Amino acid sequence: MYTVLSVSLFSFIVAYGIMLLALMLGIKSKKTREKLSSFECGFDPMTKVRAPFSLKFFLITIIFLIFDVEIALLLPLGVVMDSLSYIYLSVTCLFIILILIVGLFHEWNEGALDWNY
Repeated sequence: MYTVLSVSLFSFIVAYGIMLLALMLGIKSKKTREKLSSFECGFDPMTKVRAPFSLKFFLITIIFLIFDVEIALLLPLGVVMDSLSYIYLSVTCLFIILILIVGLFHEWNEGALDWNY
């Protein structure tokens, strides 16, 4: 009985001591306006709200999402390889890759991948 009580008391004192130590060491130095403001998307919160951003980065993000979804369609084909015929699997895989290649050439033709404009 006393052993359980002493171990419980000791663990409570250690936990309380660690919490006090964390509070003392974790005191923030100075609360400025920038530290108290929210941080979103790498934009400086002290500038205009409607500051323009580069559409090139937005376009690259959209292209990445489209191609990422297409690649995600290719991943399950390896799992169902045993249950499907090889001809059906090959045609499906080639069709998805063809869509990726046509999309890549379209984006290239439209100039979306050109960073010099």
